[in-house]
Amino acid sequence: MKLYYHPVSTTSRPIMLFASEAGITLDFQVVDLFTGEQYGPAYSAVNPSHQVPVLEDDGFRLTESSAILKYLADKSGAAAYPSDLRQRARVNERLDWFNTGFYRDFSYGFLYPQIFPFMRRSDEAVQAATIAYGKEKALGWIKVLDESLIGPRSKFLCGDAVTLADYLGAIMALGVEAIGGDYAAFPNVTRWLGNMKALKSWGQVNEAYYKYVVDPNKGKSFTRL
Repeated sequence: MKLYYHPVSTTSRPIMLFASEAGITLDFQVVDLFTGEQYGPAYSAVNPSHQVPVLEDDGFRLTESSAILKYLADKSGAAAYPSDLRQRARVNERLDWFNTGFYRDFSYGFLYPQIFPFMRRSDEAVQAATIAYGKEKALGWIKVLDESLIGPRSKFLCGDAVTLADYLGAIMALGVEAIGGDYAAFPNVTRWLGNMKALKSWGQVNEAYYKYVVDPNKGKSFTRL
């Protein structure tokens, strides 16, 4: 199986992490997002949406990080995607929760306009308003994550066992470090991320993210949580 990906991509790293932890062998094909390779004719033929990741398995192509995670888990029989109907429904619920409101407001509304020049608003007043609104919405989601989805007793998002929802959600939540922030005001989120960071593959999977996103932004002025 081949995975078209980029090692910094927020949507690629959950698959990298899960595959490594589950012992799933993938042939990794880098799509250089920094040079715009995703818009070239070769990759456009792979994914007309010009996004990563894409999984290719014996002529079958699948896009979208959450869908790829489920496919790999089903194919490998991984415990991270339980077969019990209600347990699986809970994992799906958490995956959708992160993929919709959280990712939209936290990443695209708050983080990305600050760290990516191509997403910065040209008008300073509009930029300030965008960040202020994004922060307000992001804090609302993080409060729900801290108090309701994780809570004071669970180690992970769906109880005490790691699931696909944790692989996706933790990589999205890690984005806070790109602006030099943390979750000090949210102890359950902090504890959960600590559990994820303890996974044996975490450091290797996130190495490029720290090298090309977190480290270059150290010392810069950002609006933080």
